[in-house]
Amino acid sequence: MALDGAMLHLIKKELEQGILDAKVDKVFQPSREMLILAMRGKNKNRKLLISASANSARIHFTEHAVENPAQPPMLCMLLRKRLCGARLSAIEQPGLERVLLLKFDAHNELGDEITLTVAVEIMGRHSNIVLIDERGLVIDAVKRIDSELSSMRFILPGIQYELPPAQEKRNLLASDTEGIVREVTACKAQKLDKALMCVIQGISPVVAREIAYRTTGFTDSIVEGLPPGQEDRLKYHLNKLKDTLEGSGEPNLIAVNEKPVDFTFIYPQQYGISAVSTAYRDYSSMLDDFYFRRDLSDRMKARSQDLLKLLANSSARIAKKLDIQTAELKKCADREQCRINGDLINANLHLLQKGDMLAEVVNYYSEDCSTVRIKLDPLLTPAQNAQKYYREYRKLQAAEQHLTGLIEQGKADLAYIDSVLDLLSRAESERELAEIRQELAEEGFIKRRKAAPGKQPPKLPPLKFVSDDGFTILVGRNNQQNDRLTLKESRNYDIWLHTLQVPGSHTVIVCDGQQPPNRTIEQAAQLAAYHSGARQSGLVAVDFTLIKYVSKPRGAKPGMVIYTHQSTLYVHPDESLAERLAAK
Repeated sequence: MALDGAMLHLIKKELEQGILDAKVDKVFQPSREMLILAMRGKNKNRKLLISASANSARIHFTEHAVENPAQPPMLCMLLRKRLCGARLSAIEQPGLERVLLLKFDAHNELGDEITLTVAVEIMGRHSNIVLIDERGLVIDAVKRIDSELSSMRFILPGIQYELPPAQEKRNLLASDTEGIVREVTACKAQKLDKALMCVIQGISPVVAREIAYRTTGFTDSIVEGLPPGQEDRLKYHLNKLKDTLEGSGEPNLIAVNEKPVDFTFIYPQQYGISAVSTAYRDYSSMLDDFYFRRDLSDRMKARSQDLLKLLANSSARIAKKLDIQTAELKKCADREQCRINGDLINANLHLLQKGDMLAEVVNYYSEDCSTVRIKLDPLLTPAQNAQKYYREYRKLQAAEQHLTGLIEQGKADLAYIDSVLDLLSRAESERELAEIRQELAEEGFIKRRKAAPGKQPPKLPPLKFVSDDGFTILVGRNNQQNDRLTLKESRNYDIWLHTLQVPGSHTVIVCDGQQPPNRTIEQAAQLAAYHSGARQSGLVAVDFTLIKYVSKPRGAKPGMVIYTHQSTLYVHPDESLAERLAAK
């Protein structure tokens, strides 16, 4: 991802327009490497997101509501003490380095005016957020760097802050392009894009490839092989790049197969038809869209890792037990032969005696009345041998009934675990995870946790959507909510939808006595498909019926229902439709 020094220069301008002279109202720390500063300005309040995560280091405004821990970390408390009420007076960037220095006018404990600096270093795995006092000493940082981590530069409380080592490259905004072209063309054996990155400060691979492509028509051209006249073209495009940086640029998100893969501040031509570029109104909205879903998915996956491991182990254990029970059930298929053997021995008691090892008798159960041989225990009388076969028959019959019930229960448990795994994969907040944990505790899969003192938060409501025809569509977030939505909160003539033979959320169209048009039913089916285990599939079968035809079997797991009078629609899961219809 190309949050390079050049783009950071443009983001700096965006931040200056939005929050310069604004005051810090609140400080939040949603995760160890992320801060959010709530800024209160004269015209508008903004949330400034700063991340030092190795794979998503960035700074921009955010509109998303990020969930915060119940107990703020120590660093967050320190930042609240030092920064709340401070005014952002300046934003500085050394050249086109990937560092922004946020200058705040604040007051110390004695009431004296001081300047505090928040250094935001966007440098991959070396990214950091550092709070610096008026003397240039480090107060604290998101990542403390000591001698074990670096021998060149320390970031520890009380140590003088030093900027990251500067790159020996040319700043495009402060250099003449002719000199840059001479240095680039001197790198004869290198590819043009690599030579550009070696000479110019603060440009990423995607920008260097774009300049090379616009200059030569290729992204892998070698400097030495440039034809005559290409140097003038290179100079022209470098001047255009310089003009872009002096202006505002064009925020563009690059997607391949609808999956965002990169972003840049100029319209990319190098991809042709292999990628789609989407323009944004500003850099913050672009970065917000790019990172929010990816970070959310990673964060939820990390926080639900223990549940995923537990459910995977439970699923493997139940599957192994089912294999054993199924094999035992197959043995019970011979129980009728035991009863027949007992009957045939009783019918021929006058022909048998104690000590016989085999009984050759006519099998009057067969159509041709053929002769069969029945194995006998020579230590038992014929009557006792008959009773032995009857006892084996009753034993196998009881085992079959017992095993059939155990197998049905095991299959139900596996289906329930699959439904919970699907819900975990779609959980978007800690509260959703907490409700899934509570559900698993009530079902006996995990130990019940002690409730935290104080008032417990209310249950989450279902996801709410509004169709293009104005009908409300509700989607359950977990299995217990699915039960409440379908069996308690909906009315008989509301329409219920669920993916066919695929775990997913219960979806209900609130009809209020009206018949929804086909378009609404189709949109609800698309939402049901999107909120299911078939989210990434192509065509998905979705059943729908009236609520009055949906019921819950006695003793069934949460979310498990049966239904009749259904019809089936085949639809494509549509994320953009879900975003568009979501109730604001």
